[in-house]
Amino acid sequence: MEMVFVASSDAKGECDASLRAGPPGFIRVLDARTLAYPEYRGNGVHASLGNIAENGHVGLLMVDFVQDMIGLHVNGAAQIVENTQFRGLYAAVPEDPTPGRRAERWVVVDVEEAYIHCRKHIPRMARITEKREWGTDDPGRKGGDYFGAKSTPSTAPRPRRRFPSTTHLGSGTSSRALR
Repeated sequence: MEMVFVASSDAKGECDASLRAGPPGFIRVLDARTLAYPEYRGNGVHASLGNIAENGHVGLLMVDFVQDMIGLHVNGAAQIVENTQFRGLYAAVPEDPTPGRRAERWVVVDVEEAYIHCRKHIPRMARITEKREWGTDDPGRKGGDYFGAKSTPSTAPRPRRRFPSTTHLGSGTSSRALR
């Protein structure tokens, strides 16, 4: 896979979903129940890493939009491992060969659950080759203030509404599992 969607939440349950991408195979299978993905220097928000530091439970979604139109869900317990420590533990994992792109740390996931995502509604997409400039800190090339929100005044956070479980409808004896 060349990309994974990472779902995480902080200690209060506030959620975040982020995209991680790299060369084919950047998600490394370390053993039968453990995988890892590198954390490269990015936009500096560290939303996923901050969440994982508070609440190690993550959900990963890998989708093949190009060839097989199939997805894989992986849920598990994550920990953040600095690159030097990771290299000491997993010396056989090769370094990224792309100039300017080096992992600063790794997210190591102890897989608790994995299952296929139905291909019924996954669209087929076509690959387009484009040149990437790895290692840049130019805000324009990284997306910068794409939506023009930087000058928007901050507001007090709204209270979050809690939603009912997505695995059951209703309550009591009338509840049933969703299919």
